[in-house]
Amino acid sequence: MKKSLRKQVLQELKSLSKEEKQSMNDWLTEQFFQHPFYKEAKTIATYLSFPHEFQTAKLIEQAQKDGKTILIPKTYPHGKMDFVLYEPEKLERNSFGLLEPKGNFSIIEPSLIDLIHVPGLAFNPSGYRVGYGGGYYDRYLEHFPGHTISTLYPCQIQDFQPEHFDIPVEEVLIYEKDF
Repeated sequence: MKKSLRKQVLQELKSLSKEEKQSMNDWLTEQFFQHPFYKEAKTIATYLSFPHEFQTAKLIEQAQKDGKTILIPKTYPHGKMDFVLYEPEKLERNSFGLLEPKGNFSIIEPSLIDLIHVPGLAFNPSGYRVGYGGGYYDRYLEHFPGHTISTLYPCQIQDFQPEHFDIPVEEVLIYEKDF
């Protein structure tokens, strides 16, 4: 079920026009900056996005201007993931094609992270998500004490039953305007 849902949503995401995506990204980024979770956070973990995903570059840039500490994921085999300081000069592409930290980096303890901006392909109305299938975020979020938020395009809201190990995102921002 998750495999076909991933394929369907990925296809829908890739079919969005550049203009649609830009409009939705701008609106969602603004909603993110207005959210109390963002305003209260000092340390924010986010992700470096694929072209078909919500684009995080402006979010990262503005958060840094706002004095926030930005973290990005570092993944390891067997679904393990840590968050490390975002240092653009220390990035390289991993086996999934994502930019990830290389060399020496400092792992930040989960208790020091105020907010995680969680990626995903599909989300149900209760905030449960379907990611890319590695289980990295579900494992990490299982014991994470801070806030979680996701930014979604309308096609990412899907009706599915979560599995027992799935961890919901606390707050989901969904693009709501007409084009």
